[in-house]
Amino acid sequence: MTTVTKKTPVYNRLKDNVDYLKSRLDIGPHNFDVGNRDLKLMGKDLSIFYSNSLVETQIVVALIQNMYFMATSHHGTRNVFDLLKTHVTHEQVSEVKSLDEVVDKMLSGLIIVFIDGESVGIVVDTRHYPGRTPEEPDVEKVIRGSKDGFTENIIENAGLLRRRIRDERYRNELLQVGERSKTDVCISYLKDVVNPDLLKSVREEIKKINVDGIPMADKSIEEFILKQGWNPYPMVRYTGRPDVAAAHLLEGHIIIITDTSPSAIIIPVTLFHHVQHAEEYRQVVAVGAVTRWIRFIAIFTSVFLLPLWILLVQHHLLPDNLNFIGPNKHDYHLPLLLQIILAELGIEILRMAAVHTPTALSTALGLIAAVLIGQIAIQVGIFLPEVILYAAVAAIGGYATPSYELGVANKITRLILTVLASVFGVPGFVIGVTVFIVYLARVQNLNIPYLWPLIPFNPTGFYNIMIRRAMPTARIRPSILKPQDKYRMPKPDNS
Repeated sequence: MTTVTKKTPVYNRLKDNVDYLKSRLDIGPHNFDVGNRDLKLMGKDLSIFYSNSLVETQIVVALIQNMYFMATSHHGTRNVFDLLKTHVTHEQVSEVKSLDEVVDKMLSGLIIVFIDGESVGIVVDTRHYPGRTPEEPDVEKVIRGSKDGFTENIIENAGLLRRRIRDERYRNELLQVGERSKTDVCISYLKDVVNPDLLKSVREEIKKINVDGIPMADKSIEEFILKQGWNPYPMVRYTGRPDVAAAHLLEGHIIIITDTSPSAIIIPVTLFHHVQHAEEYRQVVAVGAVTRWIRFIAIFTSVFLLPLWILLVQHHLLPDNLNFIGPNKHDYHLPLLLQIILAELGIEILRMAAVHTPTALSTALGLIAAVLIGQIAIQVGIFLPEVILYAAVAAIGGYATPSYELGVANKITRLILTVLASVFGVPGFVIGVTVFIVYLARVQNLNIPYLWPLIPFNPTGFYNIMIRRAMPTARIRPSILKPQDKYRMPKPDNS
């Protein structure tokens, strides 16, 4: 049974409203970033409440000046509420009738004005969230293309998308999540394109989130919506690029923007959405297609190179003319499997150290890892040179994966397949790969097969994945999304 909390209405007496807010918010030395200013206008007592850290001081001062100017220029008017409501020089002015809503709005950066004798407050939207200017995301850089990117400000992020899609059917639906955090979450979609059942499902899942706060922002939203458990493979695509998000909106996807996060969530997605990169669409078709194939090779290498190598070497399956790829030394101190595990562990520790190392020291860190640790470890006999070579190639393939989350998931799969190939030989490798494919084929992401268009096979979709098509030929939106309008361009005239 759902308990409905009764909201406290705005009181008719100004003093009651002021006392309520001061008591609830502890305004004063214990809560310095909540401001309050008492005024007298045309014989009426007024009180203004705002959050110092979420509005600019100049805006508050300008609002007060505007109120006094109205009082002097409309001295014959006796209704102060109507005067402020209709003459405040700001684009967003509304009413509020609940003190609970007053608290939520004020702590979101809005200014609240109470007038003695009025049981309705005036809300002026003057939000100015602190943040940085849009810049290109570090993990999605392109040689050619826009250099702007999402920031931690949800208003700016919505504006970056609106700038690219100036369609009256484009919607930005705002919700709040978190009993304490009241985090703004925006659902962006094209009203006449998106699958209405999908939109309803996503909206309901977000509204059902019942938690005190989501400090991890979009990642928390993802976990509440998808509930994927221990599945390491990403079920949403993160992007910090507005052009990538806009391209998916036009296909019929839903974009979720969470305040305080510099990335947006794209849903629903399949595995193959994580292997595409904006750079492919900033080059001519032939170059984009070749770039995509090279990236596929790198991803395949990151998963299967090490398991195949240890399978061929440890179980003596190499033909004579390929012996050069195996260990040149037949006497090594540690088993090959242990060497690979240690190498993988070392690369992962190095990656973590690079994240936490200041930029000025990153070059020194690379020299220490490559020269002092790697070379000396080979000379001492801890590692074979071939182990370092193939582990490094596999790691590079992982870094060439456009999606960071997919690269980490592939690393886990690579390690599992390596252990199976080393311990159980060919049967272990074959069974491991089979289980891996069957598992991914059974995964459903918001009722969409994760391996579509490969499983189930869709020729058109598969062709679009393998070949970077020119924009004039990409007339139809992905059928798996069930868009209301499947044509990206007007239907060709066959008459």
